[in-house]
Amino acid sequence: MLHSTKSAGKHRKQSPNKGRVAMVAVATGAVSTAGLSGAAAAALQGDGTQQADSYTLAADTDQLTALTDEAAPQILAIAEYKPVENLADQLVKAVAHSEEVARADEAARAPLVVKPAEGVFTSGFGPRWGSFHSGVDIANVNGTPILAVMDGTVIDSGPAQGYGNWIRIRHEDGSVSVYGHMDSLYATVGQVVHAGELIAGMGSQGFSTGSHLHFEIHPDGNTPVDPATWLAERGIQL
Repeated sequence: MLHSTKSAGKHRKQSPNKGRVAMVAVATGAVSTAGLSGAAAAALQGDGTQQADSYTLAADTDQLTALTDEAAPQILAIAEYKPVENLADQLVKAVAHSEEVARADEAARAPLVVKPAEGVFTSGFGPRWGSFHSGVDIANVNGTPILAVMDGTVIDSGPAQGYGNWIRIRHEDGSVSVYGHMDSLYATVGQVVHAGELIAGMGSQGFSTGSHLHFEIHPDGNTPVDPATWLAERGIQL
């Protein structure tokens, strides 16, 4: 039996897939070439080798150097270390100075004039019962604190005619204050006292009708004036 054999034709129809691949390759080459211009495009198309131009970035080296110097850590000069000497002596001096400052501050804030005692104002300055009353009387219970009205030095402390017991203080301005009829005396002759300091306890010694303080003020050291007026001039009311 005879079989006929047919040879394949030389011009076989191309597959659709191969046609699309060829078109994409051509299109890609066109797009790539369109992205280049001039000598770059010619070089790429000529031998298929891409040539890259070299670019140099010009830097302002002076400005960069200045910025670097400013930002760099700076080395500071450190004083030579010296160990503390005589630390104990320095501490003692510091404590003494602190105490001195505290005393000065306390003295600066201390009142210049104070009321000599708290109580009831019972008798004023002037003529009384056919005689002259040279001070004021402030009544209160036995032992009521009696205070120095100003800074000064005690010049008398003890018994006195008519006063029972008295204390006299000479103040820095030359005036003299007098306190009478006390039961207790706490300040002694020659003692320096300050305004508001406790000097005695109220009583009824001498010519007295009850527990009270008899208080006098002699601005010139000899002549008494009305203590109520003198105190009022200094902001103190009896």
